Amino acid sequence: STISKDSLKTSLLQLECHFTWALLEKHVSLEALEETILDHIKFLAVYEIRDYNLLSYVNYLKNSYEEALRSLKKAEEAIKKRHPDEIDRRSLVTWGNYAWIYYHMQRYEEAQTYVSKVENSCKKLSSTAHGKIELPEIYAEQGWALLRFGRTYLERAINCFENALRSEPNNSDFSAGYATAMYRLEVNVQRYGGEMRPCLEALKRAVELNPTDTTVVALLALELQRLKRAFEGERYIEEGLQKTPQFPVFLRHAANFYRKKGEVNKAVEILKKALALTPNSVVLHHQLGLCYRFKVLQLKKARYQPREAMENLIELAIFHFKTAIDKKPVFFCAYSDLASTYAIDSRYEEAEETYQKVLQRNDLACDEKQDIYFSYGHFQQFHMKSESKAIKYYIECLKLEMDSYPRKRSSEAVETLLKQKIESGLGDATDIGTLGLVHKLNGKKQEAIQCYERAIALDPNNEEYLNALTELRLSI
Repeated sequence: STISKDSLKTSLLQLECHFTWALLEKHVSLEALEETILDHIKFLAVYEIRDYNLLSYVNYLKNSYEEALRSLKKAEEAIKKRHPDEIDRRSLVTWGNYAWIYYHMQRYEEAQTYVSKVENSCKKLSSTAHGKIELPEIYAEQGWALLRFGRTYLERAINCFENALRSEPNNSDFSAGYATAMYRLEVNVQRYGGEMRPCLEALKRAVELNPTDTTVVALLALELQRLKRAFEGERYIEEGLQKTPQFPVFLRHAANFYRKKGEVNKAVEILKKALALTPNSVVLHHQLGLCYRFKVLQLKKARYQPREAMENLIELAIFHFKTAIDKKPVFFCAYSDLASTYAIDSRYEEAEETYQKVLQRNDLACDEKQDIYFSYGHFQQFHMKSESKAIKYYIECLKLEMDSYPRKRSSEAVETLLKQKIESGLGDATDIGTLGLVHKLNGKKQEAIQCYERAIALDPNNEEYLNALTELRLSI
């Protein structure tokens, strides 16, 4: 019997699994993600079912179909071992992934078999369902997968965990997922701007439901530290170091805590320990880079600068930032970290090259672009002493209208630069016109009009200023 490919595809799209959750390859580096999942399986076997399911999807994205089937086999073994009484219910995502992979291998009979398995199980579990069923653990599995695909998926992940918690408000896994997603959203808002949504209560609740989950314990400590309650936070970190001294994810957060506290040497020791356990972790390399760069800046402030120690620390910082970028080319904030390290060492060509690499990419999110434009403008202003280039990139940042910290800082920097020039009498029509543009981009119409009028007085035939002025007057 030949199966109609179209009707099969229709059934496949009804399934709840990684292939229907819109997880896009462009947001991750497959190699780095695979490392993360394998490390997770090694250190936290309790989550192996969802880890193997996700791994099968990553294998598929790497075009390793046989490998994907092997990962699903491991997920099935884990389901039999951990949920012997609920095999059907617990296998829905795994079977959905099987169906999709067989479909992509053009093995349509097998794909259909798995679609039918899912549909029959859903009928058993709920009289109304046709291959789609709203189970809290499936929402949670989707939430965890979204978290693995990075910051563009945070809002969706939060929704998934909220849905899961609606059915089971005391489930510690769902609660941990929700708290983790809320915490990451807050970190993201701090870096790029956006609306703050407090996550302290969510973290406390997750820790209360499962005090042995030291990952959430560490996030609670970091949040307390951010709220200037570091003393409370540190107790949690110390307990975690007792409970899970060999767990790299916890160690990474603990190191972050000490780095922010200013105890950088302690942070470095902890990170080295974690790196010995998971040598390919991109995040650990990035964190080590930040620690070494911090130490360089500390030494630079000292009256006596030990040259050899400085050079050694700079090399270490550069090595770790480069490793992070090599392993994960979409780790965009690491580029400006690397570039600024070169700049500290007056290696301007290498800094410029690093910035160009990221400026030429066309897959940056709007807030990431703003971040890079601000960083590059700052580099031009303070290291290359090129005010004109600095102004150009600060304005590129302002042209992206999304509200963010880099945008706010670009705005302040460019206004200060232009006003200083104009007030010192060195400003010409171009500077005044540019300040008009800055005001216009910031929505300050009256100030913009005044600037354009002044610029036109100095340069009466300038089309650009005349057009801008007309447009502004009409918009009021």
